[in-house]
Amino acid sequence: MTDIEQAGVALELERLRRSVDVGFATTQGNLALLLQRADQTDKTLDEHEARLDSLERARWPLPSLAAITSCAALAVAVWESATR
Repeated sequence: MTDIEQAGVALELERLRRSVDVGFATTQGNLALLLQRADQTDKTLDEHEARLDSLERARWPLPSLAAITSCAALAVAVWESATR
């Protein structure tokens, strides 16, 4: 190989190295962005889970309401039949 060919090969290798470095930097940036989005999604999911838990704790239990209504109806029926 002549000096000119060696210089050309060295130049092409340097360009290739730069291209690979830029590609790796881009890939690392994309991965960092995906990781940030995944963290935000996890945080949002945790917030929604906490809100759902608080709503489930605060709701009026329907079976208890049905039991109270039936007991009240029974008491009214017994009172009406006792007054006749």
